[in-house]
Parts: sequence; structure tokens; C-alpha cells
Amino acid sequence: MNIPDITNEQTLKEFLDEAADKYNQPGFIENDPISIPHLFSKKQDIEITGFWAAVLAWGNRTTIIKKCKELVELMDDDPHNFILNHEESDLKAFLSFKHRTFNATDTLYFIHFFKHFYQKNPSLEEAFTQNFTPEMSHVEQALTDFHELFFSLKEYPERTRKHIATPARKSACKRINMFLRWMVRKDTKGVDFGIWSKINPSQLICPCDVHVERVARKLNLLERKQMNWQTALELTQNLRKFNAQDPVKYDFALFGLGVDHKM
Repeated sequence: MNIPDITNEQTLKEFLDEAADKYNQPGFIENDPISIPHLFSKKQDIEITGFWAAVLAWGNRTTIIKKCKELVELMDDDPHNFILNHEESDLKAFLSFKHRTFNATDTLYFIHFFKHFYQKNPSLEEAFTQNFTPEMSHVEQALTDFHELFFSLKEYPERTRKHIATPARKSACKRINMFLRWMVRKDTKGVDFGIWSKINPSQLICPCDVHVERVARKLNLLERKQMNWQTALELTQNLRKFNAQDPVKYDFALFGLGVDHKM
């Protein structure tokens, strides 16, 4: 599927709809980090492994999937149960875990936060929707609140902050937005899970990685030069012109085209 030069808005919508349908199908799962939460059916297992897979999603996708499977194995292939019931001695196995700059210190804090949170809450959705309302135009508040909650425990390591993006630091928040897409989007394609209900798909922000950015610029969906939170908002606002209720479905189109066409 070639990337044409398109100036007509209706033609661009038709092109993006076709591309989204092409990539938003079960064949997409196997080679994508979303394959990790697809190993599970329990809501909390999907959330835990999905969040971790999204956070670790930088670099080679094959390596990302391999490292995520390693984490799952360390949690005895039973993440939620492990998080709630592990013994201190069980954590020794995680001391050698590393993916790029994500190391054992970060890993152990993630486990610590998850245990603290899931002891009091049935779903990670609550961490994103403390002050979130259906009237909000997008998820900026949800991401900001989550970041503050995640680092509200006294024991948090300062180094781990770099792994959890926030709009408050102007980040485009690609990985967290991707995780929210997985949890929130609802369709019949079988890729995204749609297991959360307090955030509407219309409020999602498009995850902006290098593939998405390149294709978006080629299609004149972006004018801002620097990739940051405002740029992610700009792209999503332009995608809303094509589908106001589900703008982030076009993440499949932009990402898929970017991977297929190494521009």
C-alpha cells in the first residue's frame, strides 16, 4: 500500500480508513508488543502485562516481545497473583532483568507500585481516572494524575521517572497513550481490548512514534516541527476530522504504513 500525495480531505479519509482496516486485524498482534497482554484473559493480567509491554516498547520489536515474555515468566505466568502474593525472596530473580535503560531498580519499583495499588483497587483504570470526567476533551488530566500517583510512594527511585512520561513535562507520552489505546478502544477487530469504560475512545490521544510521525508529516497531518505533547494533540485533532468518535483507530494506519514503508 503506497503512500500517495493527497490534498483532498475526503480522499485522505478514504485512504486512512482503508489502511486502518488493513492493519487493525488479528495478524497485527503476533509481531507487536500487544501480543503480550493477549496471552491472558484475566483483566488484571492484561493490565499489568499491557502496561509493562507499552513502557518497554522502544527498540526492536522482536527484542521487546522477548524481554516482556521474560518478565511474564519471572512472574510465574500469573502476573496479578504474583504481584499480590509474592514473597520478598521471589524478587531476587528480577535483579538481573534489563531492557535498554530499564533495569532491576525500575522493575522492582513497578512491582512495588502494582502491589500497593492492586491491594486497594480492582483495576488499573482507577489510577487513570481519579479526577477524569466524560466532559474532558482528551486524556491529559488522566496521564498527569497517573504520573503523580505512580510516584506517590515514598520509596520511588528518581531514576524511574524517565520511564513514565507525563504531559506536565511536555512529552508526547507515546507509550502511555498506546497503553490507553489498548485498554480503551472498542471494536470487533480483536486487536485492542476495550476493557475500560471510564475513558471514551474519542478522548484518546494518538501515540506518536517515529513511524507515525513520518507518515503524518508526509500526509500533512502535522505542522509543528518538534515532537511533544502539543504535537500529539495537533495530530489527534486532525484525525478527529475523519472520525470524531474514534480518532486513534488511525494509529494502525499511520504506524502500519510507516513500518511497511521505511521512509
